[in-house]
Amino acid sequence: MLSKNQIKLISSLKQKKYRLQHGLFVAEGVKTINELLASNFKLNQIYSIKSFKIDANLETIITDIELKKISFLASPNTALALFKIPEPAQIDTNQLIVALDNVRDPGNLGTIIRLCDWFGIRDLVCNLETVDCFNPKVIQATMGSVSRVNITYLDLKTFIKKSESKSFGTFIEGENIYNKQLPEKGILILGNEANGIAEDIEKLVSEKITIPRFGNIQATESLNVATATAVLLSEFKRKSIET
Repeated sequence: MLSKNQIKLISSLKQKKYRLQHGLFVAEGVKTINELLASNFKLNQIYSIKSFKIDANLETIITDIELKKISFLASPNTALALFKIPEPAQIDTNQLIVALDNVRDPGNLGTIIRLCDWFGIRDLVCNLETVDCFNPKVIQATMGSVSRVNITYLDLKTFIKKSESKSFGTFIEGENIYNKQLPEKGILILGNEANGIAEDIEKLVSEKITIPRFGNIQATESLNVATATAVLLSEFKRKSIET
């Protein structure tokens, strides 16, 4: 049975300041929880309608009604778990790194994390204004991929300045990505959903690239940032295979 303190703790984790204070984040759904259990992430507690058959001290069996009280989903998915927020590992600068500048939508970040996982990107770096990767909506969108991508929040300007790798920024007026020779390592920068890459970051970009439009009308101003990430990573990886 859930206590008032447990409900209060779980509810508080919707906010970043309490996630940081307690060092915990929420994951919902059996698939996502199983993915995280199979990773290096440390479990704090599972609240579930059915047993996961793990250490009884780490599992609380609850009712549907109790799950609805603590779930952040409109349709709760049989289980909710609390995991400890891990410390990020050291960034590997000898590979392709994805960098996000002010990406604010949790769904976009979650999808980008999954794309990094799919395309074998080990490191995702985010400026401090990018949405928290342990936001419940982000965790839901990653479907467990958050445990396989090293995500670091940092001062993006300082990181790019100190890096010896080329940085590639995505812009409408950039060079056609399909005509460009792309390296196996570097920093691929993607910007805010509405405003793109900030001016102070733009000044540090080594090369500007773009995904060309092929339609006759060409009225669409830009691609969704997660969609653009998929296209760009596919092209970077394709070129690395060909060389």
